[in-house]
Amino acid sequence: MMEISDSGGEVRMYDDPKKIVPPQNLDELIKELHKVFASDHVNVEYVTQLMASYKSNPKDWKKFAIFDLHRYTRNLVDTGNGKFNLMVLCWNTSQGSSIHDHANAHCFMKVLDGHAQEELFEWPSESEDMVSMTPKGKNLYKRNEVAYISDEIGLHRVENPSHSDTAVTLHLYSPPFSECQSFDERTGNANKVQVTFWSQYGKRTPCAKLPSSCVPENN
Repeated sequence: MMEISDSGGEVRMYDDPKKIVPPQNLDELIKELHKVFASDHVNVEYVTQLMASYKSNPKDWKKFAIFDLHRYTRNLVDTGNGKFNLMVLCWNTSQGSSIHDHANAHCFMKVLDGHAQEELFEWPSESEDMVSMTPKGKNLYKRNEVAYISDEIGLHRVENPSHSDTAVTLHLYSPPFSECQSFDERTGNANKVQVTFWSQYGKRTPCAKLPSSCVPENN
């Protein structure tokens, strides 16, 4: 079973962010992530700093950046040998996700272009029904900055705050998941939703061709 933890304790390989050699392109980042996640122990700070050390270059990721006018898209880049999913999310102006959890997975989000705004929420109370959700704060991330969240931290939603510019983000989820919970901000009620890919490896999927057959996506 893979363990993902914060820094501290016994120092293992891929634990010390000071030893990171910045990847020169997205392919190098992916190769390094494969090495990191080959271990049963993964350090959150190391992965965060590794992803931050890659300087975004549209030449690396533009083939994965497929936009839609009506909703943001999730575009699969790499499956991480079953240990993680890496994907490019494309946000048209003012597009955003619902409030959602991450199915006990760990989520790393790097901004490749534009800005991404994250709003954090507390988990809704199990003892109360129909109570509006409690915000924990907002964070605005710019190009090359990296955010991390897990279900222990709470819930969040992500949006492109710009009314004029698009945004592109790189997300790593470990372990991969195909279903998560989406929450109603007014009531705290949760619904299970299937998460889908708009494209895989730069090619459109059946979901992209028939969007009406797909449930709303969450990241």
